[in-house]
Amino acid sequence: LHGIIFYEDRNFQGRSYECSSDCADMSSYMSRCHSCRVERGCFVVYDRTNFTGNQYFMRRGEYADYMSTMGMSDCIRSCRMIPMHRGSYRMRIYERENFGGQMHEMMDDCDDIMDRYRMSNCMSCHVMDGHWLMYEQPHYRGKMMYMRPGEYRSFMNMGMGHTRFMSMRRIMDSYY
Repeated sequence: LHGIIFYEDRNFQGRSYECSSDCADMSSYMSRCHSCRVERGCFVVYDRTNFTGNQYFMRRGEYADYMSTMGMSDCIRSCRMIPMHRGSYRMRIYERENFGGQMHEMMDDCDDIMDRYRMSNCMSCHVMDGHWLMYEQPHYRGKMMYMRPGEYRSFMNMGMGHTRFMSMRRIMDSYY
């Protein structure tokens, strides 16, 4: 089971909206969102509708004022539930768009592709197994993107302001 509760104000005050699956447009339920509580599961929240804009990963816990702690905007407009994955993790990362340039296959977390693979860029990928988080800077910092299994030929076409990633981590079942 999964569940996240959004609150208009800090410290779980004001109107609330509970969600247990994907929601492409939360703006009809609440105009702003300053805190939330993840009761079960893991979610990615977005500051634009239809799962676009900046993304933030939320695991079980209380976020009394996540705007100040995570640098988030006060308008969470959509959210996506991340299904639990049991089994192996496998992803191919590519230096250039459309699976061009160097390719490396990874099965575990990588905090810096420059250190590990001598790759200065990752601009496309193919996620074969598992769910992953990719970050624009090394050591899981900077803007983040949630990747589920599939082919991603160009990060530029995914509603993101940036096009490359430098570190990746698996969304493990211990996060749930």
